[in-house]
Amino acid sequence: MTEYKLVVVGAGGVGKSALTIQLIQNHFVDEYDPTIEDSYRKQVVIDGETCLLDILDTAGQEEYSAMRDQYMRTGEGFLCVFAINNIKSFEDVHLYREQINRVKDSDSVPMVLVGNKSDLGTRAVESRQAQELARSYGVPFFAMTHGVEEAFYSLVREIRRYKETNRSNKKSKKNTQRRCAIL
Repeated sequence: MTEYKLVVVGAGGVGKSALTIQLIQNHFVDEYDPTIEDSYRKQVVIDGETCLLDILDTAGQEEYSAMRDQYMRTGEGFLCVFAINNIKSFEDVHLYREQINRVKDSDSVPMVLVGNKSDLGTRAVESRQAQELARSYGVPFFAMTHGVEEAFYSLVREIRRYKETNRSNKKSKKNTQRRCAIL
């Protein structure tokens, strides 16, 4: 069974824990209890393949930023979460993505962008803005109210695509390395 290490990142109070607990325990948590770091595991079937999701729910508060490099190093894919009623959390997405790319030393890390709290009446971030940002990053975008599985499952698909692309690139590099040229 394949295991996928997913990391949920975003500013404090955007609903990272609520999304994760909704996936793991199938119920919505509405009280806010700032997370330092929580880890969850769930066995699921995605596209006919049984797999184990190892999900790290991270601290969004700035005082825990020193821990970020470590969990970014170990994560295979990232749910980058912002709250649609909080423009600052949307602007912070760019900082999280930059840090992930720097730590992973790559510009193509598997990621999905999640706009949370879509069920609230107040909107500071338009859907179009989020879709444009996701398009510029080349990642899927999800506006969450319920049905969180699709965002997590989509991230697993992104990881699979990434691994397959890297496998293909390594094979073609091996083939080109074996050639000999006499000048």
